[in-house]
Amino acid sequence: MQIYPAIDLLEGKCVRLFKGDFDQSTEYSADPIAVAAEFREQGAQTLHLVDLSGAKNPDNRQTALIETIIRETDMTVQCGGGVRTAADVQALLNAGVERVVIGSLAVKSPKLTKDIISKYGNDHICVAIDVTPDEKYGYAVATSGWQIRSSKSLEDIISRYRADGLKHVLCTDISRDGTLEGPNTDLYKAIQNIDPDLIIQASGGVGSLDDLKALSDIGVDAAITGKAIYEDCFTVAEAIELAQKDTPTLQTAGSQQ
Repeated sequence: MQIYPAIDLLEGKCVRLFKGDFDQSTEYSADPIAVAAEFREQGAQTLHLVDLSGAKNPDNRQTALIETIIRETDMTVQCGGGVRTAADVQALLNAGVERVVIGSLAVKSPKLTKDIISKYGNDHICVAIDVTPDEKYGYAVATSGWQIRSSKSLEDIISRYRADGLKHVLCTDISRDGTLEGPNTDLYKAIQNIDPDLIIQASGGVGSLDDLKALSDIGVDAAITGKAIYEDCFTVAEAIELAQKDTPTLQTAGSQQ
């Protein structure tokens, strides 16, 4: 299992939100470059970046900072946050991002999303599906920074892009995000049942090494963890050691720009 330590960027600072709420933001560092470098020193080769400022307002994208983090740390980076157009994807790839994460766009604009997957290749695009448990849909998909619940289910979104070569899926249980209460392993089993060939990235709720092991035990390919690291629940090095014991490392493709 691959470990993606996460850095959420808001106005140039390293923060974490609680259940995606900008009003419940905790600042952990004013120097995200130093944070990324520390992750690298502990053995991390991959990094998950979220441009929260860009998600709130496209005019405030932090592309230059993202490019600096990549250049200074020489890490393989996937990045998302308010990606709305093909130009946004291109700008991140030009900055050195390996894989661009698309969330709301995949729900609202299927044709554009399919065109993006086709143009840039399925190794360079990850579809983020943010869900909440729902009696009607099983798992209902949320958009617009998790503020709007769509009428689409988890299976609807996956099925929409299967024929287009969808490969990487990042799925977050919003109700677990930032809680440190443990991941929703049933959610990831559900994705495996829909399409066992997908490379699944789990996000939300990780609070201990046991949580990471639980994800590894069910065959999740990658785990994204942020708050647990910042709150000293475990170190990046400890997470990587556990993940490498259980499963082989996820291979990444070379950059395409």
